Amino acid sequence: MHVLPTSPAARTAVVHAALQAAHEIGDYLVQRDTDATTKGHPGHQGRAACARHCLTYTATQALALYAANQLLHLRLRPGRAVAGLALSGLTHYAIDRCAGHWADTGPDTPALVRAVHATGKRTWLQRDPGAPALLDQALHKGCIALAAVLAAGHP
Repeated sequence: MHVLPTSPAARTAVVHAALQAAHEIGDYLVQRDTDATTKGHPGHQGRAACARHCLTYTATQALALYAANQLLHLRLRPGRAVAGLALSGLTHYAIDRCAGHWADTGPDTPALVRAVHATGKRTWLQRDPGAPALLDQALHKGCIALAAVLAAGHP
């Protein structure tokens, strides 16, 4: 007899756990070092590196979500799962394009960086060398939570 996580809350919790675990793997273990160091660069080279990373990242999350769905009988709707993965992958791209720019204040500063500075985080980002990585991960994790709610939905 299978105990199915049929409530939206239980399904969302399982999806969140799968996406978060895959985030750690995709962001740290799967990501190529050259993409990690180049993804925030301007122009085609930076965009391509970030896109490569986000494709492998999203594939890692997709594999984890597929495994959780199959093994735990989550009964996820494919369209909702794809929408959640797309949200996670696209927001990951937007956040990672800011790599190396979180303390920037010039005219070419990415819009997301300017938005974060507008919330009062500029001094922290400029003063604390660990702040950019913490901010990056906080933004990713918030987006993953939203992606989990979207992907879990109602079967």
